[in-house]
Amino acid sequence: MAGTDGGGGGGGDLKTARLWREAALRARKLRGNLRQLSLSGAAAAASSDPGPGPGPGSPSPTSAQQPPPLVLPPDLADVEVLNLGNNALDELPTGLAAALGSLPLLRGLVLRRNRLPRLPPLLGQLGARLTELDVSHNRLGAVTAEVLSALPQLRKLNLSHNQLVELPAQLGTLGHLEELDVSFNKLPQLPDALGHLRALRTLDLDHNQLTAFPPQLLQLAALEELDVSGNRLRGLPEEIGALRALKILWLSGAELGTLPPGFCQLASLESLMLDSNGLQALPAQFSRLQQLRMLNLSSNLFEDFPGALLPLASLEELYLSRNRLTAVPALVSGLSKLLTLWLDNNRIRYLPDSIVELTGLEELVLQGNQIAVLPDNFGQLSRVGLWKVKDNPLIQPPYEVCMKGIPYIAAYQKELAHSQPAVQPRLKLLLLGRKAAGKTSLRRCLTEGDREEGARAGRSREKGHPGPDSVLGPTSSNSKGIEVTSWTADAARGLRFIVYDLAGDQSYEVIQPFFLSPGALYVLVVNLATYEPSSFPSAVGSFLHCVGARVPHAVVCIVGTHADLCGERELEEKCLDIHRQIALQEKQDAAGLGRLASAVDEALARDFELRCASPHAAYYGVSDKNLRRRKAHLQYLLKHRPQILSPVLPVSCRAPAQLQRLRAKLLSVAEHREIFPNLHRVLPRSWHVLEELHFQRPQAERLWLSWWDSARLGLQAGLTEDRLQSALSYLHESGKLLYFEDSPALKEHVFHNLPRLIDILNVFFQRDSSLLLRKLLLGAQGEAGGQGNGGGADPLRAAQLHHYVEGFLLHGLLPAHVIRLLLRPHVQAPQDLQLLLELLEKMGLCYCLNKAKGKALNGASAAWYKFPCYVQNEVPPAEAWIDGSGGAAAAALAGQSFVAEQLQIRYSFPVLFPPGLFARYSVQINRHVVQRSDGRFQIFAYRGKVPVVVSYRPGRSARQPDTLSIASHASLPNIWTAWQAITPLLEELDALLQEWPGLCYTVHILCSKCLKRGSPNPHAFPGELLSQPRPEGVAEIICPKNGSERVNVALVYPPTPTVISPCSKKNVGEKHRNQ
Repeated sequence: MAGTDGGGGGGGDLKTARLWREAALRARKLRGNLRQLSLSGAAAAASSDPGPGPGPGSPSPTSAQQPPPLVLPPDLADVEVLNLGNNALDELPTGLAAALGSLPLLRGLVLRRNRLPRLPPLLGQLGARLTELDVSHNRLGAVTAEVLSALPQLRKLNLSHNQLVELPAQLGTLGHLEELDVSFNKLPQLPDALGHLRALRTLDLDHNQLTAFPPQLLQLAALEELDVSGNRLRGLPEEIGALRALKILWLSGAELGTLPPGFCQLASLESLMLDSNGLQALPAQFSRLQQLRMLNLSSNLFEDFPGALLPLASLEELYLSRNRLTAVPALVSGLSKLLTLWLDNNRIRYLPDSIVELTGLEELVLQGNQIAVLPDNFGQLSRVGLWKVKDNPLIQPPYEVCMKGIPYIAAYQKELAHSQPAVQPRLKLLLLGRKAAGKTSLRRCLTEGDREEGARAGRSREKGHPGPDSVLGPTSSNSKGIEVTSWTADAARGLRFIVYDLAGDQSYEVIQPFFLSPGALYVLVVNLATYEPSSFPSAVGSFLHCVGARVPHAVVCIVGTHADLCGERELEEKCLDIHRQIALQEKQDAAGLGRLASAVDEALARDFELRCASPHAAYYGVSDKNLRRRKAHLQYLLKHRPQILSPVLPVSCRAPAQLQRLRAKLLSVAEHREIFPNLHRVLPRSWHVLEELHFQRPQAERLWLSWWDSARLGLQAGLTEDRLQSALSYLHESGKLLYFEDSPALKEHVFHNLPRLIDILNVFFQRDSSLLLRKLLLGAQGEAGGQGNGGGADPLRAAQLHHYVEGFLLHGLLPAHVIRLLLRPHVQAPQDLQLLLELLEKMGLCYCLNKAKGKALNGASAAWYKFPCYVQNEVPPAEAWIDGSGGAAAAALAGQSFVAEQLQIRYSFPVLFPPGLFARYSVQINRHVVQRSDGRFQIFAYRGKVPVVVSYRPGRSARQPDTLSIASHASLPNIWTAWQAITPLLEELDALLQEWPGLCYTVHILCSKCLKRGSPNPHAFPGELLSQPRPEGVAEIICPKNGSERVNVALVYPPTPTVISPCSKKNVGEKHRNQ
């Protein structure tokens, strides 16, 4: 659902919330309906005002690269605004004074984004005609008093983003001035004459160096909007109430501490920003501000909900993020006009029932609290579009329901009202570890009883045979792959574990992440008999990184098997070493994230314009908004670390006492409400009955059910068809079955038999040629028997099948009719096969190379399917052995030197490259490309007629990150076609990375000039630029690797900022996203 929980917003001083305010400001500041002439270089064109575009500038060109002189076109008699912005001007062009004589109606002059060191004396010649002047984003170190004195009719003056340290007293002579912007300068104080500007309505002093509230402002009785954010005021004067006309007041990050009682006399206030001020309480008379519509109190120190807010009947937007609130009062329902309520990252344990009376709410953000139960009738908040609730211990409704959005919560509560509640104490338990770690034996010991297993182990060792803790051979039962077992750990309380025994073989890494989910208990199994300190990264560290990246704050219990094969001292030393290395790894990971966060802080501390002027800066050109997003993501990674239970529990199947201690440990952890609140989640009994009916005979034996089959079961459970959807959605989200309501090909089916589906997956990921061939032969014999052609295996057919097995293991290729033979025990009808292939494509495991256009001679489908995880060649080969022509285009592309401009986006993974990511990504991009050729680490393809290359490069050492790059090329005039080619591929990769919320990675745009020179270490521009618009008026950017090298801006920024940057999420409600 668009707008549902997608991740946390950022912190800081809420500069992104200024965007909507600035849009209104600029609309007033820039001339309304005046006819405007914009000039750039020798080009001149009359147009309506385009408005200023956001985005960073770039280093100015050198003198040798000055733009051509500005030329005024004829017939300018009716031009009222002249825009000379973005022209890298040090001074106004010679002859402009005479040209201005041909502009009798000129009222406004725009000189923003140039290099002017002072106000041009020429401005004085405009005299009383000029009413609007914009010299923002220049290099002004001072404002010439004489020039200001010559502009008595000025109404709007923008001096922001310069280097001003003082303002002249002559500013006070501008008696008609209505709007003044001096933000982002270095002003420590203001001139006394500023108080003479009695017509001033808007004043922006944001981000200067003021250390106290300027008393001159108290004389500005007409002032309606004031911004003094980002200054260390450390308090407000009692007399501030004199500004009775004030409607908008921005005091973000002003270090106020408290508000004086006189503040409550600002009765006209409509919008008030007080975030990041260390406030603990509001004045008692704050409720007098009855005109207040927007109030931001985020990032303060409130422990109690401010009662003075409750009488503010006009309030529409309220932000209380990142405080210390523990409760919300019932009287909050009195804020009947509230549209936006942000309460995230507090300590709130419950919401009042009355909150459902706020039926006008459109944004409700509750993430990062301690809420377990939502009020009844919560579904009444049907207008909520932006809904964030993650990181709460929700049990009613269950977390899975809440994450789907308000309509699903409404359906759950409606169903709960129809039927009795039911509590299902079930918990998912996953066994992880390397091959031969003893996972399967441990599972059997836990689930089948320790006495029989221990006795069996004792007898086998007495005879000199390996026991169940020992390494089993490739043909033993532990090579079956992924297995699922139900274990009733406490029959009296009905506590049941659903145990997933995940194969340790690398061939299963593509599908293993599907089973790593929130709300599960992870048991990492380590073979203590073979463990050495040097094996920690592969035996323990990599698994912790994988689980932590997929499921932040996962609960992990470490169990050491084969304890009976170790001496007592050896056992103790190995367990201590595992603890020591876990602590060291966590410390190193935290230090790395801390360094990245510090780099973001350093970038934020620099002025945006200074950051844009230094190509060597780590976050060159990145907006404050994107930096805060990056910082918020890093803070999330630092805060949400895996919960590793200690100590390491050594066990042996020969020691029933150790197994009993492990059982007791698992039970105690599972029943801890703060660790696993989902164990106590409350469901409607009808949902519980529906689940049970799906797993009863005869339907339990079927591979899948149609929607109508499930609907009939729903009627037996008391669910009408319109209420079935929500129940199936919950069962899907909680991992009980698979139901893809968003897939046209799959939404008419319910895959309820997960053990059989896992058996099918195991067929594809057992890299054993003899086993695969045996399955194919059995399938062929069964098919022949079914057609009345009994007899032994045909040698010719066996040779063909052997060829297919070789092609599968080398190139990942299988035709559909061979897949049918491979799945013969599971698949009977052709529609079963097609449905399974659709499911495998949906999971990202394979894709169809050539959609069948007919039937083969034997009646089988002619379609071929590719499983990328099986491709052995590191670079794409020619696949001519399928159709005789598959590799020609790929081979030509592979040998082509990139003589055109190359576009390359690189993703770097310093800690973990998600297992199976490249193979799944290979499947996901198939619908976007043609004429593709795949290698193990590379894909050559075309998007339309534009070539694309996807490359994965493993790090050569522990300190070198793994990288995944997406590249294309085109001539510079047609570089938009390269962006058009790679943009959907980037979006597909970003969608896959969203499945790894705890993953640390960075994105960069590689310098095209460096790539053309063949540099082994090209300069990397920050990937956050992908989500920013191209800088206004900037044509080239310096490459820091070579100061004289300039990169066209079109090679760094996409034509439109449609690409999702790292850490960002598609969501609604962007205007206050980073509050």
